[in-house]
Order: sequence, then structure tokens, then C-alpha cells
Amino acid sequence: MRKYSDKKNVQLKNYYEDRFYHALQTKKVSIEGSLFEDDFRAISQKFNIKKSFIELDFWVIEIEKDDNVEILKELKNLGYEVFTDASAIDFIEQKKGFEIYYQLLNIERNLRVRIKTFVAVKDKLQSVMSVFKGANWCEREIYDMFGIFIINHANLKRILMPDDWYGHPFLKTYPLEGDEFAKWYEIDKIFGKEYREVVGEENRDPGFVNEKDTLNFSRVYHEVAKGEAPREDKHLQEYQEEGGVPFVKKIKRSEAKILNKRR
Repeated sequence: MRKYSDKKNVQLKNYYEDRFYHALQTKKVSIEGSLFEDDFRAISQKFNIKKSFIELDFWVIEIEKDDNVEILKELKNLGYEVFTDASAIDFIEQKKGFEIYYQLLNIERNLRVRIKTFVAVKDKLQSVMSVFKGANWCEREIYDMFGIFIINHANLKRILMPDDWYGHPFLKTYPLEGDEFAKWYEIDKIFGKEYREVVGEENRDPGFVNEKDTLNFSRVYHEVAKGEAPREDKHLQEYQEEGGVPFVKKIKRSEAKILNKRR
């Protein structure tokens, strides 16, 4: 068996990869004897519950996807009346589909439940808007970001991306800096495809810095007015305006001290 290596200060190493390491999972506690036991028995008599356990004070249940509306109705009747969240996780490579989850809150008893189900690629999911109006935007985001079609939704369309956007950004196969369509989207939309060579490709590198662009960037000790030509000589600015600041002691750079230790 391969010897386990210490994971502390991993970020300080130039190269680190342990393909045999599996992150520790959170502890899953039995439902028996818990505050959720009666609620579990109430719904398990009516529906097929694949799994049920407590994890980080959440009651977690896994259900059939076609039961999502009716189970949420039953949980609402049991006191879980506040809809807090819904989203999806891409498991296409591992399971050929998505894990969908809903989260509800019982305010009176201070209890939370997470309902999970599985939707295969190209399968559809029933909307739960008829039970919780708050699911409206969450379901639109699931459709927009993952491409999962929600049946019987009142207004199923994109919520974050433009209506004519190509692809779904939360898929693990979606490029981090966008695909070919994303690179030219604003140019094509504003100017037209014929201007691609004139304007040039959009820079999608979040770490890009252009020292010569003084409209968007400022170089420390080489500051200039916005839009002016950059300067190469070092320029040490004073900390305050020439006339000082009311009620604040005048600070001069020439009188600054470097502290080698805490006072």
C-alpha cells in the first residue's frame, strides 16, 4: 500500500499530485432517534426513499425524480415551508447525468432538509413552482447553467446569460475562459462579424495587465492622470493632498518609518 504523504502547506510546493488520495467525507448519521424520524416515517410510507441520513445537521433524502413535486408538497405540509435553494451538480462523466437538489427550512422547529434526485442527460424534470414560488429563478438558473429542461415552468428562459448564448457555463466540459463563440460574442453583437479583424479577439485572460493602458490600469510609483502616456521614471506621491485633510495629522513620505517588529 502506498505511504500516505502529509497534505499541509501543499500550496508551497512547485509540483504536487497524489492520484491515490481521496478527500475525507463528512459523517453521515442514522435517522433513527433523531428529530427527523417522525417526518421520515411520514413520507417513507407514501414514497420510495432511496437513501435517508443526517449530514452536518441536514436531513438528506434521495428520491425518484418523478416524485419531486409530490414529496415537496408533503414536506411543506410537515412544516418545511421555506424554500431556500435549488441547483444541480454535473456528474455526466461519472454517472451520465446530473444530481439535482432542493433545500427547505422548517422555521418553527429550526430543521433543514435537502432533497436530492438524479436526472440523466437529456431527461426532463418537473417544475416545483406550483409548490414553492421561490423555485422560479433557481429552476431558470438550472436550465441556463446546465441545460436541464424544466417541464411546466411558467417562464423557462435564461436568467444569467444572454438569450442567444451558446452552451451552458456550469458544465464541467465548458472551457474556463469561454469557447470560440464566447470570444467573439460582444464583437459580433455590437459591430458585426465583419469587424472581427478590425477590433480583434476579446481578451478573456483574467490575469492580463497592460501597463501602457492608463485608462484601465495604474502602475505603482508610475501613476499618471487617466488616459495620459505612461511614465518610466519613478514618481513617489505624497500620502495626502497638498493642503492636507481636515482633522487628520499631516503625513509626509520623507518622515515614514519602516517597522521591523510589532510595538
